[in-house]
This record gives sequence, structure tokens and C-alpha cells, in this order.
Amino acid sequence: MEFFDIVNVKDKFFEQYIGKYELNSIITGIAQRINNDYKNCSTHNPLIIIGVLNGSFMFLADLVKMLNIKCEIHFIKVSSYSGTETTGKVTEILGLTRDITNQNVLIVEDIVDTGLTMRELYHQLSLKKPLTLDMCTLLYKKVKCKVHLNIKYVCKEIEDKFVIGYGLDYDNLGRNYDSIYSLIEDDVSVWNEKN
Repeated sequence: MEFFDIVNVKDKFFEQYIGKYELNSIITGIAQRINNDYKNCSTHNPLIIIGVLNGSFMFLADLVKMLNIKCEIHFIKVSSYSGTETTGKVTEILGLTRDITNQNVLIVEDIVDTGLTMRELYHQLSLKKPLTLDMCTLLYKKVKCKVHLNIKYVCKEIEDKFVIGYGLDYDNLGRNYDSIYSLIEDDVSVWNEKN
């Protein structure tokens, strides 16, 4: 994909925040930890990886390519964003059909913001009585998190910025960028100066 410093999505402008090479490096590090932590998983007791759609799809795809453990990949879809703000209300749209009772489970998320979505998802999955239930997130806004979460794998802690790219979106646009971009001022002159 062509390299961009600034991108325009609808009425907003975003500047590159985390490049694709940095993303690859941090995901490689997390994959090594997961491989080590779950090396004893077997065909009969694999790691059940649950990707949270839609945002996690690029991160999850790159992450699992680096895993050499026995694992299954499943998806669940929840929603808590409207525009650039999280609503804090979780709506489960696509449920999990895999029985996770007495299984090792890893939730994979693109970003933990207020933490409300992850807390609710963690609660719902814990009711299914997995053997272990851990969390992995690409990005973590610790400064904005409203609840205590024990996130086992955090690829990168970020400031309170609205970000798109690499699966993250602004009103369903911008997911396809191979880097992550952060929101900047809505001034058209910023775009004009760079082009």
C-alpha cells in the first residue's frame, strides 16, 4: 500500500501514528509470549482464540500467522462506538457457537478504550466456564480506562487519541490502511499543505 503521512476520511484528517514496521515488531513480540505461555496446548485442548469483530481482523490475522501452537480461531461481534466516541453500551450482534467450557481462551481486541466493552465481554465469556480466560489487545488507552482490567497481552499503550487504520475505523471507513493514524484538526489547510 502507498505510504501516507496524512489521510482524509469523511470530514476528518488523520496523521500517521504507528507505522506498519513498528506494528509488525510489537506483534512479533506478543506472539512469542503467547507461543511460550500456551506451548502445552494440544489438538484435544487447543487455545481458543476469540477475535472481536470488526476491528481486530487485521491484527488477529497477522498475530495468528506467527503462532506455532495448537489453536482454534473464532469470532464475536460487539458494538460500543458511535462516530469517534465509545457509548459504553455493549450489543452482542454475532454470538460464539464454540463451547469453551474447560478450555483455554484468549480474547483478541483491536483497542481497549474505556474498558467497558472488554469488561462486559469478559463477564459474558466467563459465565461459559472456560479453564482460563485472558485478554490481548493491540492498543490500550490506559489513561482513559474506567474499569480495572487484567489484560495479559498489551501490544502498545497509547495516549487518549482517536485512531484509525489496521482494522480500526471512523464510521466504517479507514480500516484498510496498513498503518495506524491519529485524529488531527479538521482544518483543510493541513491536507492542502501536504499535497
